[in-house]
Amino acid sequence: MSVITTPYARTVRKESGGPGLLLAHGGGGAVESNFGAILDELAAGHSVVGVDYPGTGGTPKSEEPLRLDELADQLVAAADAEGLETFAVLGYSLGGNVALRIAARYPERVTALVLTATFVRAGNRLKLVGDLWSGLAARGENELLARLLVPLAVNPAVLEGLTPEQAEEVVRATAASIPAGAGDHVDLIKGADLSAEAAGVSVPALVIATTEDRLVPLELQKELAEAVPGARYAELPTGHLPFAERPAEWAGLVTGFLSELRAG
Repeated sequence: MSVITTPYARTVRKESGGPGLLLAHGGGGAVESNFGAILDELAAGHSVVGVDYPGTGGTPKSEEPLRLDELADQLVAAADAEGLETFAVLGYSLGGNVALRIAARYPERVTALVLTATFVRAGNRLKLVGDLWSGLAARGENELLARLLVPLAVNPAVLEGLTPEQAEEVVRATAASIPAGAGDHVDLIKGADLSAEAAGVSVPALVIATTEDRLVPLELQKELAEAVPGARYAELPTGHLPFAERPAEWAGLVTGFLSELRAG
């Protein structure tokens, strides 16, 4: 395992005293922005721990290129610090890759995986989008980056239902929310291939596909479900942002699956 250096900023909810649940957020996101809308529901039955990747939330931007192993190890180190010996992992988008890497590096500690809006293999399309994303982020072109991301991340039906003024407000809000480390996160996506990790999963897994997603196409999400042995598969009729479009349904799928496993 890699050596843990400066700890990442941590979100902890342990008031329920329930089993451990680690949260792995997406590229350009943070624990609060990706999971805040469902955090109360998750914490009602679980001891929840998440960390912000470098350059987002409360974690400073890294001076070195990020490594997936480091993100995985930092999240497990946070679990260690909070006294969680075993845990399920909920990974969203890039966080799905982090979750798969945790399962590969700490197989004796992971009890279940829930993977949402994510992929096992980035492929050419996602790599090209990632090139644009990280390039615009590096140049500080946040408004142009938002104009790229909004039509990819937002459910097309939702986007077309907005007035032009509302659509522009979504672009402005997105541009304002892009963290300093977004480009570093996205660099981890380009060329990513977690096929070996997916094939080695030996715990119950649920893949939740976002069917109207234009950032991580449905075909890639289905490929992930097929790659994880015995994975269950569910769909949410949202774009890439289930926490914004259908948070209650997303939370219900996650907690329902984990509760069923506990009931056993």
